[in-house]
Amino acid sequence: MKRDIILAGVGGQGLLSIAAVLGDAALGLGLHLRQCEVHGMAQRGGVVQSHIRYSDVPLYSDLVREGTADLILSLEPMESLRYLPFLRPDGALVTNSVPVKNIPDYPDLDCILGEIRRLPRHRIVDAAVVAEQAGSPQCANLVVLGAATPFLGLAEDSLEAGIRSVFAGKDPRIVETNLRGFHLGVEAARRAS
Repeated sequence: MKRDIILAGVGGQGLLSIAAVLGDAALGLGLHLRQCEVHGMAQRGGVVQSHIRYSDVPLYSDLVREGTADLILSLEPMESLRYLPFLRPDGALVTNSVPVKNIPDYPDLDCILGEIRRLPRHRIVDAAVVAEQAGSPQCANLVVLGAATPFLGLAEDSLEAGIRSVFAGKDPRIVETNLRGFHLGVEAARRAS
C-alpha cells in the first residue's frame, strides 16, 4: 500500500494539522512516512502546501512527482486546481467549496467548481456549513479530511487516533469537536458517492 498526497490551501486554514494527523495515523500503523511542507507568504492567506507520502515499503523522496499523486486534498477550491498537474489520471481530488478570496481578481467560483466536477473522481464539500454543524468553524479542515477518507487507504479509527494525538494538549472539548467534524466529513463523502 502506498499513497502520494498533495495537501493544498492557504495559511490559517489548518492544513498542517491535517498533515500531522495523516502522519500520526500512518506511523501508528507502522507505515513508512515522508513529508515536505512549503509555506507561502509568512502570514494568513499565503499559499501553503504539503507533500505527504506513506507506504508499507521504504520511501526515498519527500516530494510527490508530477502526474503521480493519488489524491489532492484541498481546503480551498482554487488551490486544488493549482496542483492538478500532480494528479494521476485515476487520482482523486477532494476540496472545500468555500473560497478564500485573497487576491483581487479571484476567478469565478462556478468556473472553478465546474473544472473540479470534470474530474472523474472528486468530492466537493461545503466545509463551513458542516463545521458549524460540528460546533466550530475551526474544524473545517477536519471536515475535508473526513470527506477524503475513502481515498486515503487508512482506517477511520487510525485517523481518529491521529486526531486525538495531534490535539492531545488542547481542551478535551476541542478534541471532541474536531472528531465530530471529521465524522461529519466522512458522512458527507458517503452521501456524495
